[in-house]
Amino acid sequence: MSRIRMNLQNFKRAAMVAAAASLLAGCSMLPSMPFLSSAAEKPKPAELQPNPNLLAVRQAWTAKVGAVDFPLVVAVNGNIATLASGDGAVMAIDASSGRELWRASAGAPLAAGVGSDGTTAAVVTRRNELVAFANGKEAWRQKLGALSYTAPLVAGARVFVLGGDRAVTAFDGATGRRLWSQQRPGDPLVLRQSGVMLAVGDTLVVGQGGRLAGLNPINGSVRWEAPIASARGINDIERLVDLVGRVSRVGDSVCARAFQAAVGCVDAARGTVAWTQRANGSDGVHGDASNVFGAENDGRVVAWKRDNGERAWTTDRLLHRGLGSPLALGRSVIVGDSFGFVHMLSRTDGTLLNRVATDGSAIVAAPVAVGDTLVVVTRNGGIFAFAPQ
Repeated sequence: MSRIRMNLQNFKRAAMVAAAASLLAGCSMLPSMPFLSSAAEKPKPAELQPNPNLLAVRQAWTAKVGAVDFPLVVAVNGNIATLASGDGAVMAIDASSGRELWRASAGAPLAAGVGSDGTTAAVVTRRNELVAFANGKEAWRQKLGALSYTAPLVAGARVFVLGGDRAVTAFDGATGRRLWSQQRPGDPLVLRQSGVMLAVGDTLVVGQGGRLAGLNPINGSVRWEAPIASARGINDIERLVDLVGRVSRVGDSVCARAFQAAVGCVDAARGTVAWTQRANGSDGVHGDASNVFGAENDGRVVAWKRDNGERAWTTDRLLHRGLGSPLALGRSVIVGDSFGFVHMLSRTDGTLLNRVATDGSAIVAAPVAVGDTLVVVTRNGGIFAFAPQ
C-alpha cells in the first residue's frame, strides 16, 4: 500500500492524526502515516490519591508469558484462563492455583487471540493464519484472506473470524473446513485493535463499521443491523467509527463503543437500538444490569444508565493515565492503566476502593474474572491474579 498522504489544514487536525495513527491499519497491511514533529506535549497523568484500602484483596499468584504486543483477549472457561504472547506462545492456566495446564506455539507472531470454548482454542498469526489447538495440541490451521485483529470466537463447534476487512468467516471447529464467508463493503481504514464478535442465543453478533449486525451462524445471512454511530467528517480518519471490544452483555442487551464517537446499547433479540450517547473513548465497555462503564480518552471513567443512556456518574481522578477497558466485578469497576496499576472503583459513584500494582508495564488485556479470581496481563507478559479476602 502506498504511503498515505494527508493535507494537515491546522494544528488541531494534525494532532488528531498523530494520536490516531498508531491505532490504524489498512484492510490488508499497515500503512505508514505522517507525524507532526511539533505535536503538543502529552498531558501530565493525574497523581495517585492515597489508597483507602476499602476493599480487601490479596495477590493470589503470578505467572509469566512472553511480551504482549497485540490486542490480547483472555478467554475464560470455568476456572481456566487461556491467553497468549506476541511471539506465538499460547497457554492455559488454572486460575484457582496458577498452575499451567498446557503451552503450545502458533509458530509465528500473533495478530489476534485468544478464543476458546474450553476444548478448542484459536489465534490468528501475522502471516494471516488461523491456528486451532485442541487440548493444547495444534489441530489445524487455515490461511485467511485478510489480517484479523479480533480474537476468534469458538462456539457451537465452529470457529468464527472477523477480518480486518470486516468479513466474517466460519470454520468447522474439528477440521478447519471453511463453511461460509459474509463480506461487506470494506472501509478505507480499520482499527488495529479488537473488534466485536459474540454469540447471543442463536445469533452471531458482530461489529461492522459503526453498527452491530446479527448473523445466522449456520450460513452467515444477516438477520438485523443496528447502528450505534454514523461516519462523519471530511477524511478517512475523522469518518472512522469502528466498534471496539470489549462489550457489555446482560441478557439480550448488548452495549458497545464506537471508536471516538459513541456508546450505545442494542436489543439483540429484536435488532433494535435502545439508545446511543456521544462519547470520546477508544476502548471497550463493561457493565451490569444497572449501568455501562467505560473510560474516555482523557481518563474520565463514566457510568451510563443501561436503560436510557443517561450518565449515572463520572470521575476524573485518573485523568491521562492511559486507561483500558473496565470490568464490572462485585461492587467494583476495575480498570488497568498504562503504568501497571489496577484501580478498583465503586460501582455506585466511582470513588476509589483499592489499588494494586503489577510489574510497572501497561495493563494490556481487559481484566477478567476467572471463577473467584481477578486476572490481569501486562505488556511485559506478567500474569497477576488477585482474590478477595
